[in-house]
Amino acid sequence: MQIIVRDNNVDQALRALKKKLQREGVYREMKLRRHFEKPSEKRAREKAAAVRRARKMERKRMERDGAK
Repeated sequence: MQIIVRDNNVDQALRALKKKLQREGVYREMKLRRHFEKPSEKRAREKAAAVRRARKMERKRMERDGAK
């Protein structure tokens, strides 16, 4: 990953770096790796995330189809 510092503006470059890390999920992964997660907890977390994604996609689809 590379961030370009323009006009010695380090603050702006740091903001861009943090935004890229956030988008790629690095912070979320770091938080998960702080402590050991049992395989059953991991499955439950991933299943819950899949359910949330499916519900969100369904809401978006219904919103899109209902608007037509």
